[in-house]
Amino acid sequence: MSIPGLRRAAVGLTAFAVAAFGAVATSPEQADARPKPVDVSLLALNDFHGNLEPPSGSSGTIAGQTAGGVEFLATHLAELRAAAKKKNTITVAAGDLIGASPLLSAAFHDEPTIEALSMAGLDYASVGNHEFDEGAAELLRIQNGGCHPVDGCADGTPYRGAGFQYLSANAFKTATGKPLMAPYAIHKVQGVKVGFIGMTLENTPEIVSQQGVAGLSFADEADTANRYARELRRQGVEAIVVLLHEGGTQAATGGINDCVGMTGPIVDITNRMDPSIDVVVSGHTHQAYNCDINGKLVTSASSFGRLITNIDLKIDRRSGDIISAAAENVVVTRDVAKDPKQTALIDRYKTVLGPVAGRQVGETSQAITRSQETLFGTSLGESPLGNLIADAQLAATDDEQGAVAAFMNPGGVRADLDAGPVTYEEAFTVQPFANNLVTLDLTGAQLYCVLEQQFVTGRTLYPSATVGYVVDPAGTTGTVADPCAGTRVVRGSLTLGGTAVDTAATYRVTVNNFLAGGGDGFSALTGGTNLVTAQIDLDAFVAYLTAQSPVSAPTLDRIRTTAEVPAA
Repeated sequence: MSIPGLRRAAVGLTAFAVAAFGAVATSPEQADARPKPVDVSLLALNDFHGNLEPPSGSSGTIAGQTAGGVEFLATHLAELRAAAKKKNTITVAAGDLIGASPLLSAAFHDEPTIEALSMAGLDYASVGNHEFDEGAAELLRIQNGGCHPVDGCADGTPYRGAGFQYLSANAFKTATGKPLMAPYAIHKVQGVKVGFIGMTLENTPEIVSQQGVAGLSFADEADTANRYARELRRQGVEAIVVLLHEGGTQAATGGINDCVGMTGPIVDITNRMDPSIDVVVSGHTHQAYNCDINGKLVTSASSFGRLITNIDLKIDRRSGDIISAAAENVVVTRDVAKDPKQTALIDRYKTVLGPVAGRQVGETSQAITRSQETLFGTSLGESPLGNLIADAQLAATDDEQGAVAAFMNPGGVRADLDAGPVTYEEAFTVQPFANNLVTLDLTGAQLYCVLEQQFVTGRTLYPSATVGYVVDPAGTTGTVADPCAGTRVVRGSLTLGGTAVDTAATYRVTVNNFLAGGGDGFSALTGGTNLVTAQIDLDAFVAYLTAQSPVSAPTLDRIRTTAEVPAA
């Protein structure tokens, strides 16, 4: 029985009581004789992304408070467990614990993060898209342990693997049709069973490099959850929680415990889930929310370890079903004592990392942010930092590969740059993926198609300073099957170096290897020819910062609208 069945009128509740207990108590003595429900406390997080140290800037605040850092996260988790008293606590996560991480974790293939979260008491986690950044074999090593096949055990100690269980029910080995990881886990609490189904977002292949998902296929989230919910129920599990690395977004007016105007994939997925699924712990969108969607409790704890979702469940001892579920997102404030074990872990890896992290590679004359400007009412415009990175990539390939333009994907820009000196560690945090630059030939017609595809994917490619074009808000959007059919980009407006693009001519364009492989849905880029792979994107960025310092934020005038540039 699902939670909605418990939110009925008194008559419905009476019927439930008869079904659950065999008879309705007629006296206080009989009522007291009923078995009391089992109290279970779920402590949930998501999208940690290796942020062992407190994140800086806007990434380190939430709900008006500075937040995050694993030393404080571990202390808050311990305090919440202590506050639960007689309740049984299970700690869970909804993916992207690793990947796109700061240098302190990424330099060691995220082993420090896995060690830290294991020490903090994590029990189960779903696999997010970023867990596949280094491929399936590396994910299995992260789970099971062993030194990295290339870099070995870089800190000089054996890597023992995760002290928690990764779960992914919908990532399958294409050759065998079998799940790559365990699809679910059953956790017994005072004799009752709680089932956890792990779920990776279905469109992982669109946002992870082709190498990362080679040999894998991903199934629909709701269909897969329903399949394994049935399997769990056959094993006597009635309390079912889905750890889903997919999410949504609420309106800007909503607070961390609100659910205002909820939109995004999580709504449709949850609506299609079987009634036997009671709770969905979600992630991926880095948002905070606390929702009731179709009678299910749906939560998300933002990102970077800034929140913990404290979920209280009451489970009927006889039926094993969840009677009630309530949640609160709790800020991981930095006004508590640091966990000494986590401090020791951070210090150990900092020592091994050595002075490379603090090496100054450049300087900025002002803060340069990754935030996007608004373009005809949506956040589809340019980004100061995104444009700067595109300029750096062009500078690395113009003379070397004959490139005349460069484009950067927004998901690859992971942090802001503060004003003043820029260290190697800060530059790494901005671009942590180690993608190679790829320069390729595109015709002018293909370039227009790539730009039209932005409006199909809902993602803007940040252009280098050589690029300029005009967008018509009244234009039509193409389709996934035919993005070139769109008319958002005014024909004849696209210029490279101030010269109008000829649709029949060929141009050398630089992107990263993720985009060159069709990442983020930019399949039009896979039609490029004469591909030449060059240096790592981070190296190009560092070189540009060093050569151009002090660096200022680029002017956001590369993409304009017909309101700014009236038709001739």
